[in-house]
Amino acid sequence: MGVLRGHVGVFYQLLVNTLLVSVTNFTVWFAITFYTYLETRSVFATGVISGVFLVMTALTGIWFGSLVDHHAKRTMMQVSAGISLLLYAVALTVYQLAPREDFRDPASGWLWTLIVLLMVGVITGNIRTIALPAMVTALIEEDTRDRANGLVGTASGVSFLVTSVISGLLVALGGMFWVLVAALVVLALALLHLALVRVPPGRASQAAASGSDRRVDLRGTVRVIGQVPGLPALIVFSAFNNLLGGVFMALLDAYGLSMMSVQGWGLLWGVLSTGFIVGGLLIARTGLGANPVRLLLLVNIAGWTVTLLFPLRDSVVWLAVGLYAYMLIVPYAEAAEQTILQKVVPYERQGRVFGFAQSVEQAASPLTAFLVSPLAQFVFIPFMTDGSGARWIGSWFGTGAARGLALVFILTGVIGLIATAVALGSRPYRRLSGRYLTAPEAHVG
Repeated sequence: MGVLRGHVGVFYQLLVNTLLVSVTNFTVWFAITFYTYLETRSVFATGVISGVFLVMTALTGIWFGSLVDHHAKRTMMQVSAGISLLLYAVALTVYQLAPREDFRDPASGWLWTLIVLLMVGVITGNIRTIALPAMVTALIEEDTRDRANGLVGTASGVSFLVTSVISGLLVALGGMFWVLVAALVVLALALLHLALVRVPPGRASQAAASGSDRRVDLRGTVRVIGQVPGLPALIVFSAFNNLLGGVFMALLDAYGLSMMSVQGWGLLWGVLSTGFIVGGLLIARTGLGANPVRLLLLVNIAGWTVTLLFPLRDSVVWLAVGLYAYMLIVPYAEAAEQTILQKVVPYERQGRVFGFAQSVEQAASPLTAFLVSPLAQFVFIPFMTDGSGARWIGSWFGTGAARGLALVFILTGVIGLIATAVALGSRPYRRLSGRYLTAPEAHVG
């Protein structure tokens, strides 16, 4: 139990290489967001940065997936890092040439040139997040892929934990200069290391999609998804969960900062991110069981139950325990979805299907974030401050702005539980579950 089988050494090298590049890219992204706010003090500017980043991530997923399918995956990982390296080098030149006072103006062309260069460099790194699960299919035997996916989740947790610390320190040390210097050094080393990794011959080192047709082929990808019983419903369900997850994106910082200082909130998130790491390690040790489809829905029930419970009391302890439990189970949901796709989607289409799923799911969260913020501000907060809610339930639930946000979380949890219960009893769930249990292992060369 817990032992990976296949080309494990190559997988570990690719995982470490991807971890280093991910930490670098997200350090750059966190840093430019911090730097922009510290220089301009404009919440609007940082909001625009986040919104455009999410939209671009959603729009590029399908295209990146087609690139992964039509070219050797290691080559695409190298191209991804090489483009990021080039863009960061140009950004460093811009940073050094531009007058410092221009970076204090939120409408400055120099500032937005720097932001766009770095944004495109970071988003190009998403090619790796699509290529790596497909490489798991090629390198790891089917019965231990779930454990490999758990390690991928652990790497994501480590990058989140490290990034939040490194980016703040480097910006404090020298603005964007040392951020970009460090990024260039790490990416150059990652490119050199990846060139030395010996990927085994066969389709693990070649393009998955053969022939001359190099189109994105969205129609063909949708057709492949539709041919797998229950798979469209799984992607829609995941997108719906991300839609509800946009509530966290929009309101969680405000809710947490209503209870503690910004320093305390940052420290708490550093601790909470270890839950993601622990969850991934648990999967790597025990796997996901015989039916990841069922596990995915059960994990969602647990997650929405936590969302329903932690806001019931205006308590830092309830918040911390609830969020840690949530972080602990998120890797199970992500690893389950990857494991399902690796089993039921033909290998030659996996890049495009992973990219399609990423685009659909990534598009959901910002949509809710844009909608729920005014709803919370103008409906729920007044409702729980001096409105009917304060009079009806305020005596035991509490009153004020934070309690209005708490009510939004609770309603989100209720909606999520109902949706998951419906999905668990649905025909698409039974069909996808049956397909996963009976599908033969894909031949990948």
